[in-house]
Amino acid sequence: MNLDDDSSEGRQTQVLLTIRGQVQGVGYRASAADQARSLGLRGWVRNRPNSDVELCAEGPEEIVQRLIDWCHRGPPAARVMAVEIMTQTATGEFPDFRIRRDE
Repeated sequence: MNLDDDSSEGRQTQVLLTIRGQVQGVGYRASAADQARSLGLRGWVRNRPNSDVELCAEGPEEIVQRLIDWCHRGPPAARVMAVEIMTQTATGEFPDFRIRRDE
């Protein structure tokens, strides 16, 4: 797999997101994982000890952007205050999208 492929799937990218606000205890991780899986993305999502949610996603840039847009809203019970985005080089290291239980 060529991670720099500019084919119809688009250029591959990886993002690390930090989502701040009322995002724990509202189903954010499960909803984010469902959204990422439905988009065909790979990576993980986890709670952080400081009440943030951290999410790493990899896939075609335009599809990753759709997940980022969703993360700004989150599930209905969430109150997202900010989403910090760090773009990274795609690695192809993730076989699927998972909820991580480590903090």
